[in-house]
Amino acid sequence: MTSSQDHKKVGVAPIVLSIDAMGGDLGPEAVVSGMSRSAKANPDIRFLVHGPEAKLAKLIERKKPLAGRCEIRDASGVVSMQDKPSQIMRHGQGTSMWSAIEAVRDKQATVAVSCGNTGALMALSMIRLRKLPGVNRPAIAILWPSRNPQGFNVMLDVGADVRADARDLVQYALMGVSYARNGLELDRPRVGLLNVGTEEHKGRSELKEAHELIGQMADRAQFDFVGFVEGGDIPGKACDVIVTDGFTGNVALKTGEGTASLIGDRLKEAFAYSILSRVASLLAVTSLRRLQRKIDPRRVNGGVFLGLNGTVVKSHGSADETGVAAAIQLAVQLAQSGFSERLAARLASITDIQSDTTFPESNSEESPK
Repeated sequence: MTSSQDHKKVGVAPIVLSIDAMGGDLGPEAVVSGMSRSAKANPDIRFLVHGPEAKLAKLIERKKPLAGRCEIRDASGVVSMQDKPSQIMRHGQGTSMWSAIEAVRDKQATVAVSCGNTGALMALSMIRLRKLPGVNRPAIAILWPSRNPQGFNVMLDVGADVRADARDLVQYALMGVSYARNGLELDRPRVGLLNVGTEEHKGRSELKEAHELIGQMADRAQFDFVGFVEGGDIPGKACDVIVTDGFTGNVALKTGEGTASLIGDRLKEAFAYSILSRVASLLAVTSLRRLQRKIDPRRVNGGVFLGLNGTVVKSHGSADETGVAAAIQLAVQLAQSGFSERLAARLASITDIQSDTTFPESNSEESPK
């Protein structure tokens, strides 16, 4: 192991982040560049960087903002996007992903950040960090740009598990409320349950059950339940927290990212169409840049694993320097707010609410695939 700073000094830094440098599609170069950008903006953060020591040392040495602020944890193994979570759970020790999560488990870092295989990352996080008491299935929550005054809505689950019964959806609502309180500073978040329509008779049976149960606990858990919402409400202002299963949430997320990319491409084509359109683009350059920042999915990159004994931020696998920096910035904000401890306390405080609620019978204790 190579250290650019004494480990004890790293450990007492205000914020220590554990970075899986090998998980992304663009390789460790993009991850280290994102770290460098984040280091410029956050002078107090330190990094535990996990991956092949020789390769990472050379990349880090080229980035002046990282000087004296990184400790490399040598890990030769890499989790690929094709690896099955079950295989990684059995044979993943020695990979950069395993090492990154282990640092959070051992309290050497506050938050882990990885661009790697989502299923493997969730499986390892559940095994090594363990679920918080009372949590049946962890969820991945994201911040979705919205018309609300806070600028974002919380949506979960977006891919931790493709299935969710009524009990899971209720717990997602409670965890989403905690995220909205601590991440968006909303005292009484409004929760909506994603469905194919807003009418109470529509949707699958588990959605109807969850609708009733979430409504029953809203007052005691201090949030407002607006009922069913539709896909158009995800970026809207009807609610602050959108609750759904991981299959639907992941499809919505990827659709939103693809649409934002399409809009950007079409705008470029339109302004390049003629000489007059090029002149118009020059006149509107400030407004276009502002629009680009608002719709660029890289700038809101990062999903948070909720319901674990530790905080893990999942960056998009194809994240570039900008995307990695955004995920790290989210990790910094969560660490500064003490989010993991607040979520644990919140879930503990509502145990009595959940115990008083009658849930339908389900087989949701099975391990996620």
